[in-house]
Amino acid sequence: MTTRIGIRVRPGASRTLVGGTYGDEPDAPLVVAVSAQAVEGAATEAALRALALALGLRRRDLRLVTGVTSRTKVVEIAENHPEMLSIIAKLRSG
Repeated sequence: MTTRIGIRVRPGASRTLVGGTYGDEPDAPLVVAVSAQAVEGAATEAALRALALALGLRRRDLRLVTGVTSRTKVVEIAENHPEMLSIIAKLRSG
């Protein structure tokens, strides 16, 4: 079983951070700030690596579903363990 999560990438940040949401809706995208610039997919790849690290997973456990050229993306998490939803909830709360 897999889990899908929306993320909002903020390229060009002074440091890499995963936390908070982009908007007030209950299913608002999780914010992933990365120092990489949005050039040739560098920010997307950096965001996926940062998200994997924050979730305690390997990069290969994440797959980009939609949003290759957009700042808002949908990521599929291949590994689904019971703590995953609580980890995501903690990241969303900032």
